[in-house]
Amino acid sequence: MKDAYFIYGMLVLVVATAAAYGVRVMVHGVARSERVAKIGGTALVGREVMDWTYWAMSPIVRGLSAAGITPNMLTWAACVLGFGAGIALAFGWFGLACALATWSVLGDILDGQVARMTNTGSDRGELLDAAVDRYTEFAFLAGLVIYYRASVPYLVLTMAAMIASYMISYASAKAEALQVNPPRGLMRRQERSTYLITGAGVSALIGNWLVAHGLPWTTPEIAGLLAVAVIGNGAAVLRLYRIGQALPK
Repeated sequence: MKDAYFIYGMLVLVVATAAAYGVRVMVHGVARSERVAKIGGTALVGREVMDWTYWAMSPIVRGLSAAGITPNMLTWAACVLGFGAGIALAFGWFGLACALATWSVLGDILDGQVARMTNTGSDRGELLDAAVDRYTEFAFLAGLVIYYRASVPYLVLTMAAMIASYMISYASAKAEALQVNPPRGLMRRQERSTYLITGAGVSALIGNWLVAHGLPWTTPEIAGLLAVAVIGNGAAVLRLYRIGQALPK
């Protein structure tokens, strides 16, 4: 599948970054990010992976800041890339979608990093960032809805993953509105993105092999959707319960 070439490019970047980080660990030890320390890792996406990601992006952050790129520019770029990923999924280009969605998520990280480095963060910027997060996540899942439109089971599964994504975000927003500390739990946005984007990439990479063994070529993506749907909805219900318990009677 020609679509897999996008994944080969992504793998080269990952391997190169991992090698550079390995050298960094041997020379200076494990990198630690204040941002990661604040938001924390989870059982699904560990802090070590997040620290590695933030470390790898630090030179990019410095370069963007020096070039005068604003956080809002990066947020809008993440939005465009996210919608591009959704369109690619709708047409079955899962490899391209993986690449575009990955850069969209990285753009979402970069805008906050640049804002903190340049001290240009604002409430309006945070509002825009939160809105773009919701729209890009919707675009990815909507692309899958269109692709799976002929299969009721896969369509229902995708919609279950979609409601899980929005209920987790809603629970956190509601907790803040009620002045309750949002409880930490599984399937936060970075975790959902990891499962869904990786599922798309692996599908493009080994799709032909799966078909040859009698399986749907998008089996990895289906597995990612299943994880988000099951774990995500369970996590959303648990969050709402904990928020309710924290409220005065």
